[in-house]
Amino acid sequence: MSIGTVTAPVERALQAMEDLLYRQADGFHADLQAALHHLLQAGGKRMRPSVALLSGHLVDADEEALIYLAAALEMLHTATLVHDDLIDGALLRRGVPTLNAQWSPAATVLTGDFLFARAARLAALTRSVRVMERFAETLSTIVNGEIHQLFEGGGYTDRETYYWRIYAKTASLFELATTAAADLGHPSEEEARALQRYGYALGMAFQIVDDVLDFRGDQAQVGKPVGRDLQNGIVTLPALLYLMRHPEDETFQGLLQGRRLAREEVQALVARIQASGAVEEALEEARAFVEEALDALQVFSPSPEREALASLARYVVERDK
Repeated sequence: MSIGTVTAPVERALQAMEDLLYRQADGFHADLQAALHHLLQAGGKRMRPSVALLSGHLVDADEEALIYLAAALEMLHTATLVHDDLIDGALLRRGVPTLNAQWSPAATVLTGDFLFARAARLAALTRSVRVMERFAETLSTIVNGEIHQLFEGGGYTDRETYYWRIYAKTASLFELATTAAADLGHPSEEEARALQRYGYALGMAFQIVDDVLDFRGDQAQVGKPVGRDLQNGIVTLPALLYLMRHPEDETFQGLLQGRRLAREEVQALVARIQASGAVEEALEEARAFVEEALDALQVFSPSPEREALASLARYVVERDK
């Protein structure tokens, strides 16, 4: 399954959004223009704007406003990645050198700030105060999650904290895509709730699969070193499930106590997690969220857009990068 075939019902709108994104640095410093083009050309599945456009079509949202919303979501997502990569010291994203691998920290931060500003402007062009409120609330949620991790670390040892963390990091933006799209349309209360539920569940599944790929993929496929989360002291669901079964693992306990693991220790721990069945168990949790997303869509009458959203949900647990 490819994203391109799934999103066929909104192909024209996606292309209009893409053109809009590339124009966001026009008239600004040449290096900002180059940075934006580098980030956009690095790829990305455009999942969030696709979800927004498809959701908006389900509730007869204004097309022009939807395109602005879709562009705002992708710009906001891109801005968060720029800052995340700097915070994490990541040198690759999707197999392409990150901005901070080439620029100073100051230039990278300022570029991220510029992208946040352009994202806010695009959201404002929807002419919806409620969309702007949701946009600001979601950005606050994302930043709050990052601050928690910076000051409290990523070595959490319960599922509730993990779920809260991935909601803040990922699912909140998917939820924004569906709820803001509903704000621009004419849904019933039941349809609005269904779209919120779909966005939440899809986002949760998406991040769990991302965390699974940190154990199942290889660097060429995933675009980042396998086991990077553990190397950075971050406990994701596969590792958490392993810990529940093997609390006596001394290497893992050292990680939880803040010890920086050597690369060889990380590789050995990754191998133990892979052999334990925890990775497959985590993937089952992602599939459960996908089922919740699919169930939410049943509120809507059959249509190409509903089927596309269902296919996107299925794609989330089938992807390998």
